[in-house]
Amino acid sequence: MANEIELKLALPVAAQRQLLRQPILRKAVARQSQHLVNLYYDTPTLALHQQGIALRLRKQGRIWLQTVKCAGSSAAGLTTRPEWETPYAGHFDFSAVDTKPVRRWLERPEQRDRISPLFETNFRRTTWRFEPRAGCVVLLMLDRGWIAAAGRLEAISEVEIELAGGEDNDDGNESGKVSELFKLAQTLGERLALVPAILSKAERGYRLYQGMRLTPQKARIVPLESTSVPLAAFRKIALAGLEHLQGNVDGAINSDDPEFIHQMRVATRRLRAALRLFAPRLPPTLAEELLPELRILTTRLGRARDLDVLLTEIAAPVMHALPGEPRLAVLAGAVTDQQYIARAAAVRHLQSIAYGRLLLQATALLHRAPFSVAIDPAPAAGETLAEFAAARLKRLRKKVLALAAAASIDDPVSLHQLRIGIKRLRYALEFFTPLAAAKPLQRLLLQLTLLQDELGQLNDLANAGLLLMHCAGDDHRLREAVSLVGGWHASHYSALLACIPGRVKKLVRLKLPRLA
Repeated sequence: MANEIELKLALPVAAQRQLLRQPILRKAVARQSQHLVNLYYDTPTLALHQQGIALRLRKQGRIWLQTVKCAGSSAAGLTTRPEWETPYAGHFDFSAVDTKPVRRWLERPEQRDRISPLFETNFRRTTWRFEPRAGCVVLLMLDRGWIAAAGRLEAISEVEIELAGGEDNDDGNESGKVSELFKLAQTLGERLALVPAILSKAERGYRLYQGMRLTPQKARIVPLESTSVPLAAFRKIALAGLEHLQGNVDGAINSDDPEFIHQMRVATRRLRAALRLFAPRLPPTLAEELLPELRILTTRLGRARDLDVLLTEIAAPVMHALPGEPRLAVLAGAVTDQQYIARAAAVRHLQSIAYGRLLLQATALLHRAPFSVAIDPAPAAGETLAEFAAARLKRLRKKVLALAAAASIDDPVSLHQLRIGIKRLRYALEFFTPLAAAKPLQRLLLQLTLLQDELGQLNDLANAGLLLMHCAGDDHRLREAVSLVGGWHASHYSALLACIPGRVKKLVRLKLPRLA
């Protein structure tokens, strides 16, 4: 069995020729090109896929190779997984699979007899071999071609950077070698729009076979151990945040569904919240290296999201209530124009070198020291995650109570600050969900979410006037339409404002859940 360690990157099709001209490629000690045809097999019920197993036949020249891969660990584009590759002699032979449960499962007649080809990948691979230092061999592969499944076709344009197997890479210094993958990727990323790809060709093939449409991806709960070190917990949370971001980028670029942009904005906010929450235990330069570009990304996404909300939640309800008012339709058109402009700016940024550089930098930092030595969840001594979490949650609770005491319905700034404080506490509770008793935590999260949503609606309504006036410009008809929108929402705004004092008073009884 070999462990495959690779960094997979998406490359725009239009940038393929540009990659071939990169100066770093001249440092390669060898180069070769080959045409690869891969057939992926499974049962009609996708039993192998459900078990995390990929079965592939690859044609190289005149020979066929059989490959079995199992689900391994994946972190924001960097993948480590076991694989077994053997010559194919006209029938599947799983004797080389030395993980017995996997081999026995594959050899069961009810599985083996139902295996048939599902999809094909067909591409040309150009491979450059680098030897950055003694005992370390890195392969850079450019794949150009297509995936075909169920009568559908999808382009392949990827860069894979992989640690070569065998004796050349068998000195045990895996962490140092992984850093060479990122070093090469970041060198290319200075000139090319490369971003970590979280889906393998096989996963893309399965999705194409099933006709799966892009759907917005929400943040997931990250498994944490109460006895782990805070640094290891931050690493898991941050990597999950990067995957949350990347899981929505294709939809944001290729779909009109505003939820993709919204989820990407949430991901950036959660990443910034994690940096702030774990700041006392993080390297002092980490935030300086990530926050400037992260703020730019948040701003681009936020502008598009604010206009989505302005159109769908502020302007559209009034148009529906007053269908015979022509000024509202014209105002909605002006808002839509600004919405398109903001979305186009956000998409350009997501396709830019700067966005790819941010993701590569963040992923690389999380695979280097001190994070690369903090992966073990059981510290020999020192502060545990449970102790750290308890202290940080108490601090955030104290801050929320202070902001609640200072909040006034006559002071919009104070309400905005309270909303931010509640959001930070809520994110922290969500990060530490695995450490807390479920029912008390869910009750508290519900309370905080309801108040945050109400304060958010107040903030949206308060800012809507300025945004609408910007869209209206100097057109007096559109300014009259803005007044109509404001008047229609006035009663809702007043009702929200009236209930806020009661909600805020309940925060005094806010109790944190007990941590494991």
